[in-house]
Amino acid sequence: MLFVNFCLVPIWLYALINIEKGGGPMVGLLIFMSLVGTFFPIGFFVNQPNFATAMTLFGEYKGTVRGDGFYWANPFFTKKKISLRAQTLNGQQLKVNDHVGNPVEIAAVIVWAVDDTYKALFEVENYGEFVAMQSETALRHLATSYPYDAEDDQISLMRNTDEIGDHLREELQQKLSLAGISVIEARLSHLAYAQEIAGVMLRKQQAAAIISARQRIVDGAVGMVEMALKRIEADGLVEMDTERKAQMVSNLMVVLCGETNAQPVINAGSLN
Repeated sequence: MLFVNFCLVPIWLYALINIEKGGGPMVGLLIFMSLVGTFFPIGFFVNQPNFATAMTLFGEYKGTVRGDGFYWANPFFTKKKISLRAQTLNGQQLKVNDHVGNPVEIAAVIVWAVDDTYKALFEVENYGEFVAMQSETALRHLATSYPYDAEDDQISLMRNTDEIGDHLREELQQKLSLAGISVIEARLSHLAYAQEIAGVMLRKQQAAAIISARQRIVDGAVGMVEMALKRIEADGLVEMDTERKAQMVSNLMVVLCGETNAQPVINAGSLN
Protein backbone atom coordinates (compact mmCIF):
# COMPACT_ATOMS: atom_id res chain seq x y z
CA MET A 1 0.00 0.00 0.00
CA LEU A 2 2.95 2.32 0.52
CA PHE A 3 4.05 1.57 -3.06
CA VAL A 4 0.54 2.33 -4.33
CA ASN A 5 0.59 5.62 -2.44
CA PHE A 6 3.83 6.63 -4.17
CA CYS A 7 2.36 5.68 -7.55
CA LEU A 8 -0.51 8.11 -7.02
CA VAL A 9 1.85 11.09 -6.90
CA PRO A 10 2.77 11.09 -10.63
CA ILE A 11 -0.90 10.77 -11.57
CA TRP A 12 -1.76 13.77 -9.42
CA LEU A 13 1.12 15.77 -10.99
CA TYR A 14 -0.01 14.77 -14.49
CA ALA A 15 -3.53 15.97 -13.81
CA LEU A 16 -2.23 19.23 -12.32
CA ILE A 17 0.04 19.97 -15.31
CA ASN A 18 -2.60 19.17 -17.92
CA ILE A 19 -5.58 20.74 -16.18
CA GLU A 20 -5.90 23.52 -18.80
CA LYS A 21 -5.65 21.13 -21.77
CA GLY A 22 -7.86 18.43 -20.35
CA GLY A 23 -10.67 20.63 -19.19
CA GLY A 24 -13.39 19.10 -17.04
CA PRO A 25 -12.10 15.50 -16.97
CA MET A 26 -8.69 16.66 -15.75
CA VAL A 27 -10.30 18.82 -13.08
CA GLY A 28 -12.33 15.84 -11.91
CA LEU A 29 -9.22 13.62 -11.94
CA LEU A 30 -7.26 16.22 -9.98
CA ILE A 31 -10.00 16.52 -7.36
CA PHE A 32 -10.33 12.75 -7.07
CA MET A 33 -6.57 12.24 -6.71
CA SER A 34 -6.40 15.06 -4.15
CA LEU A 35 -9.08 13.35 -2.05
CA VAL A 36 -7.38 9.98 -2.40
CA GLY A 37 -4.01 11.50 -1.53
CA THR A 38 -5.54 13.11 1.55
CA PHE A 39 -7.33 10.07 3.01
CA PHE A 40 -5.06 7.26 1.79
CA PRO A 41 -2.08 8.00 4.10
CA ILE A 42 -4.39 8.08 7.14
CA GLY A 43 -4.56 4.29 6.95
CA PHE A 44 -0.88 3.84 7.81
CA PHE A 45 0.03 3.12 11.42
CA VAL A 46 2.91 1.64 13.43
CA ASN A 47 2.60 -1.05 16.08
CA GLN A 48 5.30 -1.03 18.76
CA PRO A 49 6.41 -4.32 20.39
CA ASN A 50 3.87 -5.64 22.93
CA PHE A 51 1.23 -3.20 21.73
CA ALA A 52 -1.99 -3.95 19.87
CA THR A 53 -4.28 -1.80 17.74
CA ALA A 54 -8.01 -2.45 17.91
CA MET A 55 -10.04 -1.24 14.92
CA THR A 56 -13.71 -0.36 14.56
CA LEU A 57 -15.69 0.87 11.57
CA PHE A 58 -18.67 3.07 12.41
CA GLY A 59 -19.08 1.33 15.78
CA GLU A 60 -18.50 -2.22 14.51
CA TYR A 61 -15.47 -4.11 15.82
CA LYS A 62 -13.28 -5.26 12.92
CA GLY A 63 -10.32 -6.89 14.67
CA THR A 64 -7.04 -6.31 16.41
CA VAL A 65 -3.52 -6.12 15.02
CA ARG A 66 -1.05 -7.61 17.53
CA GLY A 67 2.17 -7.90 15.55
CA ASP A 68 4.75 -5.14 15.70
CA GLY A 69 5.64 -3.28 12.50
CA PHE A 70 4.26 -0.90 9.84
CA TYR A 71 0.66 -1.49 8.67
CA TRP A 72 -2.09 0.00 6.55
CA ALA A 73 -5.82 -0.33 7.19
CA ASN A 74 -9.00 1.24 5.92
CA PRO A 75 -8.64 5.01 6.53
CA PHE A 76 -12.17 5.06 7.95
CA PHE A 77 -11.23 2.59 10.67
CA THR A 78 -11.06 4.05 14.16
CA LYS A 79 -7.82 2.79 15.69
CA LYS A 80 -7.19 2.47 19.43
CA LYS A 81 -3.84 1.32 20.78
CA ILE A 82 -3.66 -0.85 23.87
CA SER A 83 -0.62 -2.10 25.75
CA LEU A 84 -0.04 -5.85 26.10
CA ARG A 85 2.90 -5.41 28.47
CA ALA A 86 2.86 -6.73 32.02
CA GLN A 87 1.77 -4.03 34.45
CA THR A 88 2.15 -3.81 38.22
CA LEU A 89 -0.52 -2.63 40.59
CA ASN A 90 0.94 -1.72 43.98
CA GLY A 91 -2.23 -1.57 46.02
CA GLN A 92 -2.69 0.82 48.90
CA GLN A 93 -2.77 -0.43 52.48
CA LEU A 94 -6.23 -1.51 53.60
CA LYS A 95 -7.47 -1.77 57.18
CA VAL A 96 -9.76 -4.78 57.55
CA ASN A 97 -10.69 -7.41 60.13
CA ASP A 98 -9.25 -10.88 59.74
CA HIS A 99 -11.21 -14.12 60.13
CA VAL A 100 -11.28 -13.89 63.93
CA GLY A 101 -12.06 -10.16 64.03
CA ASN A 102 -8.60 -8.69 64.64
CA PRO A 103 -8.00 -5.41 62.75
CA VAL A 104 -5.05 -5.77 60.39
CA GLU A 105 -3.33 -3.66 57.75
CA ILE A 106 -2.81 -5.46 54.46
CA ALA A 107 -1.64 -4.62 50.92
CA ALA A 108 -0.79 -6.62 47.81
CA VAL A 109 1.17 -6.33 44.56
CA ILE A 110 -0.65 -7.55 41.45
CA VAL A 111 1.13 -8.23 38.14
CA TRP A 112 -1.32 -8.33 35.23
CA ALA A 113 -1.54 -7.95 31.46
CA VAL A 114 -4.25 -7.56 28.83
CA ASP A 115 -5.01 -10.88 27.16
CA ASP A 116 -8.23 -10.16 25.23
CA THR A 117 -8.28 -6.68 23.70
CA TYR A 118 -11.96 -6.81 22.75
CA LYS A 119 -13.08 -7.53 26.34
CA ALA A 120 -10.66 -4.97 27.78
CA LEU A 121 -11.99 -2.18 25.54
CA PHE A 122 -15.67 -3.01 25.17
CA GLU A 123 -16.77 -5.19 28.11
CA VAL A 124 -15.79 -2.70 30.85
CA GLU A 125 -15.71 1.09 30.99
CA ASN A 126 -12.05 1.42 32.02
CA TYR A 127 -10.06 -1.78 32.40
CA GLY A 128 -7.32 -0.11 34.49
CA GLU A 129 -9.80 1.14 37.08
CA PHE A 130 -11.60 -2.21 36.91
CA VAL A 131 -8.37 -4.04 37.84
CA ALA A 132 -7.74 -1.68 40.78
CA MET A 133 -11.28 -1.99 42.14
CA GLN A 134 -11.50 -5.77 41.80
CA SER A 135 -8.04 -6.18 43.37
CA GLU A 136 -9.14 -4.22 46.44
CA THR A 137 -12.36 -6.25 46.71
CA ALA A 138 -10.51 -9.57 46.41
CA LEU A 139 -7.91 -8.51 48.99
CA ARG A 140 -10.59 -7.53 51.50
CA HIS A 141 -12.33 -10.88 51.00
CA LEU A 142 -9.03 -12.71 51.41
CA ALA A 143 -8.24 -10.94 54.70
CA THR A 144 -11.61 -11.85 56.17
CA SER A 145 -11.27 -15.50 55.10
CA TYR A 146 -8.11 -16.30 57.07
CA PRO A 147 -6.75 -15.39 60.51
CA TYR A 148 -3.62 -13.27 60.84
CA ASP A 149 -1.86 -16.04 62.74
CA ALA A 150 -2.90 -19.58 63.64
CA GLU A 151 -1.53 -22.67 65.30
CA ASP A 152 -1.21 -26.25 64.07
CA ASP A 153 -1.94 -26.76 60.36
CA GLN A 154 -4.52 -24.01 59.89
CA ILE A 155 -3.71 -21.62 57.03
CA SER A 156 -2.98 -18.07 58.17
CA LEU A 157 -2.04 -14.82 56.46
CA MET A 158 1.35 -14.59 58.18
CA ARG A 159 2.60 -18.19 58.00
CA ASN A 160 1.30 -19.37 54.61
CA THR A 161 2.27 -16.57 52.23
CA ASP A 162 2.58 -18.82 49.15
CA GLU A 163 -0.85 -20.39 49.61
CA ILE A 164 -2.41 -17.00 50.32
CA GLY A 165 -0.83 -15.52 47.18
CA ASP A 166 -2.08 -18.41 45.02
CA HIS A 167 -5.58 -18.06 46.44
CA LEU A 168 -5.57 -14.31 45.75
CA ARG A 169 -4.40 -14.84 42.17
CA GLU A 170 -7.09 -17.45 41.48
CA GLU A 171 -9.85 -15.26 42.89
CA LEU A 172 -8.62 -12.25 40.92
CA GLN A 173 -8.42 -14.27 37.71
CA GLN A 174 -12.07 -15.22 38.05
CA LYS A 175 -13.09 -11.61 38.57
CA LEU A 176 -10.87 -10.09 35.85
CA SER A 177 -11.63 -12.63 33.12
CA LEU A 178 -14.66 -10.45 32.29
CA ALA A 179 -12.26 -7.70 31.17
CA GLY A 180 -9.88 -10.02 29.31
CA ILE A 181 -7.14 -9.55 31.94
CA SER A 182 -4.59 -12.24 32.76
CA VAL A 183 -3.25 -12.21 36.34
CA ILE A 184 0.43 -13.20 36.24
CA GLU A 185 1.23 -12.96 39.95
CA ALA A 186 -0.35 -11.81 43.20
CA ARG A 187 1.57 -11.47 46.47
CA LEU A 188 1.07 -9.71 49.80
CA SER A 189 3.39 -6.71 50.12
CA HIS A 190 2.38 -5.57 53.62
CA LEU A 191 0.81 -7.34 56.58
CA ALA A 192 0.65 -6.10 60.16
CA TYR A 193 -1.72 -5.70 63.06
CA ALA A 194 -3.47 -2.33 63.26
CA GLN A 195 -1.83 0.17 65.60
CA GLU A 196 -4.56 0.01 68.24
CA ILE A 197 -3.88 -3.69 68.95
CA ALA A 198 -0.27 -4.02 67.82
CA GLY A 199 1.15 -3.71 71.35
CA VAL A 200 -1.31 -6.20 72.82
CA MET A 201 -0.73 -8.76 70.06
CA LEU A 202 3.04 -8.36 70.44
CA ARG A 203 2.77 -9.24 74.13
CA LYS A 204 0.55 -12.18 73.19
CA GLN A 205 3.16 -13.46 70.72
CA GLN A 206 5.90 -13.02 73.31
CA ALA A 207 3.86 -14.93 75.89
CA ALA A 208 3.22 -17.73 73.42
CA ALA A 209 6.93 -17.90 72.63
CA ILE A 210 7.83 -18.06 76.33
CA ILE A 211 5.28 -20.82 76.94
CA SER A 212 6.58 -22.82 74.00
CA ALA A 213 10.17 -22.42 75.22
CA ARG A 214 9.19 -23.44 78.76
CA GLN A 215 7.48 -26.54 77.45
CA ARG A 216 10.62 -27.60 75.62
CA ILE A 217 12.78 -26.89 78.69
CA VAL A 218 10.50 -28.95 80.96
CA ASP A 219 10.35 -31.83 78.47
CA GLY A 220 14.14 -31.85 78.30
CA ALA A 221 14.54 -31.59 82.08
CA VAL A 222 12.15 -34.49 82.74
CA GLY A 223 14.10 -36.64 80.29
CA MET A 224 17.40 -35.76 81.93
CA VAL A 225 16.06 -36.48 85.47
CA GLU A 226 14.67 -39.82 84.33
CA MET A 227 17.98 -40.73 82.72
CA ALA A 228 19.90 -39.70 85.88
CA LEU A 229 17.74 -41.82 88.19
CA LYS A 230 17.98 -44.87 85.96
CA ARG A 231 21.75 -44.47 85.69
CA ILE A 232 22.20 -44.17 89.50
CA GLU A 233 20.05 -47.23 90.10
CA ALA A 234 21.76 -49.24 87.38
CA ASP A 235 25.26 -48.46 88.65
CA GLY A 236 24.25 -48.93 92.28
CA LEU A 237 25.87 -45.69 93.36
CA VAL A 238 23.30 -44.77 95.98
CA GLU A 239 20.27 -46.53 97.38
CA MET A 240 17.43 -44.07 97.71
CA ASP A 241 13.95 -44.44 99.08
CA THR A 242 10.95 -42.68 97.60
CA GLU A 243 11.42 -39.55 99.72
CA ARG A 244 15.05 -39.09 98.68
CA LYS A 245 14.14 -39.70 95.03
CA ALA A 246 11.49 -37.00 95.26
CA GLN A 247 13.99 -34.61 96.81
CA MET A 248 16.52 -35.37 94.09
CA VAL A 249 13.92 -34.87 91.37
CA SER A 250 12.95 -31.53 92.91
CA ASN A 251 16.57 -30.37 93.08
CA LEU A 252 17.34 -31.42 89.52
CA MET A 253 14.21 -29.73 88.14
CA VAL A 254 15.12 -26.49 89.92
CA VAL A 255 18.65 -26.62 88.49
CA LEU A 256 17.59 -27.54 84.96
CA CYS A 257 14.54 -25.27 84.68
CA GLY A 258 15.75 -22.22 86.60
CA GLU A 259 16.53 -19.02 84.71
CA THR A 260 19.51 -18.19 86.96
CA ASN A 261 22.56 -20.26 87.77
CA ALA A 262 22.02 -22.70 90.65
CA GLN A 263 23.77 -22.03 93.98
CA PRO A 264 24.61 -25.49 95.35
CA VAL A 265 24.71 -26.22 99.10
CA ILE A 266 27.30 -28.83 100.11
CA ASN A 267 26.24 -31.10 102.97
CA ALA A 268 29.39 -31.88 104.99
CA GLY A 269 27.56 -34.12 107.48
CA SER A 270 26.08 -37.58 107.16
CA LEU A 271 23.24 -38.50 104.88
CA ASN A 272 20.94 -38.67 107.90
